[in-house]
Amino acid sequence: MAANNSPSDDQVFTRRGMDLAIKIAVLAIIVFACFQIFSPFLMPVLWGIIIAVAVNPVFLMIKKVLGGRNRLAGIVFIVVGLALLIIPTWLLTDSMIEGTVKLGRQFQEGTFEVNPPSENIKTWPIVGERLYTTWTAASRDLQAVAQEMKPQLRSFGTWLISVFTGFGMTILQFVFALIIAGIMLMNSSGGGRISRAIGRRLAGDKGVEMVGISEATIQSVVKGVLLIAIIQCLLAAIGMYVAHVPMAGVWALLVLILAVVQLPPWLILIPVIIYVFSASDSTVMPIIFAVYAMFVSMADMFLKPLFLGRGIDVPMVVILIGAIGGMIVSGIIGLFIGAVILAVGYKFFIEWVEEARPAEEPAESDSTGSLI
Repeated sequence: MAANNSPSDDQVFTRRGMDLAIKIAVLAIIVFACFQIFSPFLMPVLWGIIIAVAVNPVFLMIKKVLGGRNRLAGIVFIVVGLALLIIPTWLLTDSMIEGTVKLGRQFQEGTFEVNPPSENIKTWPIVGERLYTTWTAASRDLQAVAQEMKPQLRSFGTWLISVFTGFGMTILQFVFALIIAGIMLMNSSGGGRISRAIGRRLAGDKGVEMVGISEATIQSVVKGVLLIAIIQCLLAAIGMYVAHVPMAGVWALLVLILAVVQLPPWLILIPVIIYVFSASDSTVMPIIFAVYAMFVSMADMFLKPLFLGRGIDVPMVVILIGAIGGMIVSGIIGLFIGAVILAVGYKFFIEWVEEARPAEEPAESDSTGSLI
């Protein structure tokens, strides 16, 4: 005979359910409050973790040179890192401010002049005629052209101010990130134990393996994306300097940005090639520069297989797709977060597939060529 639930049992169940619901609600409130309090520091800490993981091999070399003194190595890393970040930024900012002040003074004194354009500009496709006409008018009466283009100049000025404001905030964020990275590197052994403990708590031994994959993925992205972008930037800067391209540093910086976001550098280099052809009296130098610029633009095609995905059991295409997709969703930091998430997800998916494979079935595809 089935026993009926007594009223006391229902009351106990209800009381336990309410007690559990209250505990979950309080825990959710605490987690949400902690996240809200920590959110202003989230990006510097994330960047600090990424920098610490990426430069850990370099930090170990510094530590070895300094006789194993961990704290001293961390201080040296922070000082050198801040110097490499702040000094070029200060020089670039000082140069731009000086140029802006000089330009403003020339406008006020009426001494600023625009040289007439070359006739070769007319032959440029699509924009040649219009650019030549506007440039010629500016060389004759700059104030009239500026008055005519006042709305566009105002919009450009607003955009430029926002860019510089964002750039300043980014530099400040990276200053904090470098300090955080140095502190993490000083305590890297403890941090490694904590990350492995968290991984083991979440997924057992597989979680520990995923922590190692995450570290290797970040280092792979640094070498396969950032390092290649820097190489292309330096090569482009050398070529433009030799070809006497004005503001070669600015164009090289744009090449760096395009290479980081995985856009082809020829988007910048082709207009530069056109300028070199229009400004040069001979054809030898422009042809040499054009070939060199195309080589720089395509350098990542053979550099990526050398750097991206090395030392990690994840296909290069998975890391590359994760980096590009993450950057589209979350900006530059998504280069690393997206690659890590997709690499870990790929490994979990492969493990899940392998667990369902019969023991007698070979891992490799059979000779029939079947896709399923």
